[in-house]
Amino acid sequence: MHIFDYSFLDEGLLPAEIVNLTATITAFNAISDTRKESNKSIYTELEKIARVQSVKGSNAIEGIVTTDARIKQIVDGDSAPLNHDEREIAGYRDALDEIHSKHDQMSFSENMILHIHETMTNLAGYELSGKYKTEDNLIMEIDERGRRRVRFTPVSAADTGEAMQQLVLAYMDARDNPKINKLLLIPCVILDFLCIHPFSDGNGRVSRLLSLFLLYKSGYDVGKYVSFEEQINESKDFYYEALQESSIGWHTNENSYFEYMKNFLSMLYKCYKELDKRFSTVNGKKLKKTERVEQTVLNSVLPVSKAEICDILPDVSTSTVEAVLGKMVKTGSVMKLGQARATKYVNAKYIK
Repeated sequence: MHIFDYSFLDEGLLPAEIVNLTATITAFNAISDTRKESNKSIYTELEKIARVQSVKGSNAIEGIVTTDARIKQIVDGDSAPLNHDEREIAGYRDALDEIHSKHDQMSFSENMILHIHETMTNLAGYELSGKYKTEDNLIMEIDERGRRRVRFTPVSAADTGEAMQQLVLAYMDARDNPKINKLLLIPCVILDFLCIHPFSDGNGRVSRLLSLFLLYKSGYDVGKYVSFEEQINESKDFYYEALQESSIGWHTNENSYFEYMKNFLSMLYKCYKELDKRFSTVNGKKLKKTERVEQTVLNSVLPVSKAEICDILPDVSTSTVEAVLGKMVKTGSVMKLGQARATKYVNAKYIK
């Protein structure tokens, strides 16, 4: 069985890119903490937007989708879920809300992980809701010809309980080591969780909820104001590449965590950059409304929809947003992606 050991984080032999990303994220986090105290209303608005995007993004990665309008209605509690996919979405909402509101009362443990899985899957009627897998599972992918291949073989069902126990104990040991940076510990734990793949379904979504939880416990709350899940969804090909690279040799303790760590930290860095830009846009009351719409689109790392812009700038009318977007598309400063309600806009420089 894989040996869960994070002592390499104490050895100081980390790639420069990881060290630099960590330092930058720490600096961004300090800036955000300072801003939050004196700009609570802005952060409240950003939280509402991120909550919807997180539920949408995490489920979309797994192919669980519905319209943006339905997502918002379900997340806001304005409508009961109407089908299986919508019950999956509502379940993620419930688990996400619990982590956001009760993370300070929770501890990383097997019971906590099982509880999060149960909360997430209960509405959808999972037979093994809140329980580990009872049969072995495989992580597979399908090529362009429709042929399946095994991408990774997780821990067997028989060994899952022991593996999860060892994961939690290894985390606690490393967490209490003052020489180990807690931020660097998180992606290592999440990678190991995904390699165990303890549930018959829902492992990816649980891993993202655990990422937010462990970030909270380590003093990083950016996922409450900018969707960490949406960042992964927008770059999921790179995410899966990093996951596969770092899982090679996992069973024989020959894997390297560095690729997955870099990907995780890069996603987190993008969250802080996005938070900085959104704060500046919403806080930029001296700008004309048309200029604030322009800055919202141009400064966003991710494609944004008309509805999302209206949420970020609640004092700007829909007609103004539409007019500015139309003008920007014509001038070529932004590109239009998708059609109808799925339409989003992105800074043209990110497409080139």
